[in-house]
Amino acid sequence: MAQNAMLGALKGSQLTQRILYTLGMLVVFRLGVHVPIPGVNASVIQHLFSSGATIFALLNLFSGGATATLSVGALSIIPYINASIIMQLMTVVIPQVEEWGKEGEEGQKKITQWTRWLAIGLGLLQAVGISYYLYRFRSASGQSVFVHHTVWMLFFTAFMLLVGSTFLMWIGERLSEKGIGNGISLLVLFGIVSRLPYGLQVMARYVSAGILTVPKLIAFLVVALGIIAAVVFVNEGQRKVPVQYPKRVVGRRIYQGQNTHLPIRVNQAGVIPVIFAISLLILPYTVSQFFHGAWVTAFTNYFGFKSPLYIVVEFFLVVVFTFFYTEVVFKVDDVADNLKKAGGHIPGIRPGKPTADYLARLSNRLTFVGAIFLGLVAILPSIVSLAMGPVNLYFGGTSLLIIVGVSLDTLKQMQSQLVMRQYQGFMK
Repeated sequence: MAQNAMLGALKGSQLTQRILYTLGMLVVFRLGVHVPIPGVNASVIQHLFSSGATIFALLNLFSGGATATLSVGALSIIPYINASIIMQLMTVVIPQVEEWGKEGEEGQKKITQWTRWLAIGLGLLQAVGISYYLYRFRSASGQSVFVHHTVWMLFFTAFMLLVGSTFLMWIGERLSEKGIGNGISLLVLFGIVSRLPYGLQVMARYVSAGILTVPKLIAFLVVALGIIAAVVFVNEGQRKVPVQYPKRVVGRRIYQGQNTHLPIRVNQAGVIPVIFAISLLILPYTVSQFFHGAWVTAFTNYFGFKSPLYIVVEFFLVVVFTFFYTEVVFKVDDVADNLKKAGGHIPGIRPGKPTADYLARLSNRLTFVGAIFLGLVAILPSIVSLAMGPVNLYFGGTSLLIIVGVSLDTLKQMQSQLVMRQYQGFMK
């Protein structure tokens, strides 16, 4: 019965159109992986990946393998994510941007437009930095990444990377507007999932070669399953704050008093802090490619993907961004003000500022637990992989966290659409 009801709700509904639109855009996104930039030596690119460059390993994770072939989508959606971070910071620092956030739809359009231009600027910086790194790189045999090693090829590669990243930004915005879920998060999710067959193939090759023993593989799988279960548990965890509404008379209608609750999630920020942290870690590495010297080599060596410094910084950034993003999405002053206007109150707490202070204390305690959890999940598999020796695990805690978190959020949006569809049918 439930299955028939769901199929009936999907048939001919707006949700079906959104799902089909999402799938179509994701297919276009994957096609970009198979469109390489002209004039690139593929064998040298493979040698570059075997040398263990941190920035390309992270970009390849987000782009779904596009960086490994240096395709037009190799830069991925990283510039747009960095621009979003900066604009959200500006809403706290710059009063004018904060006012835009309070102006509703018109203000959001201004913020979105500035985010786009900032993403293009950051994309240009990263594209030139990556192209310059490729221009300087030589394989063991002395070959260049470019078939024709010229400055014009450097700028052409940077231009193609910027165009590909801008096109992905457009796809992400269209997915958020006409598809299901957050478009940027879906692109990151789909890029990671598309690497799953290759990751499993590499792990099987490690096992057959004896590099990865069966006990270590079992330990990794147990940790992965534990992370998935913990992510689901924490994402669904929430504190229900009781709220009471008194009896009210509006016009000729009498509204009876009722008891309800205000849900405050343990992890209100979702996977956004993890994506923010990783994308921000890529930026300094890109800038360092413009400079020469011993400090650049030291930075590259000590800030590798599995280095202790990288793990500590990643944990710190995840915790900080969790608190910051929670403050952005859950504004206690607005919640307290809305409760006061509606006549609601929390038992034992006075309306107004005391309610806002109470919600802030409660939210901070829950956010602290969620932030520590996100940070540990992000770094735990990196620590486990260090114990496994020279084994490159493609799906660590960050990947699993993004996969599970984005999937849960997308399913919730689909359920909301189905519920809305059923209510509309009932009203008709």
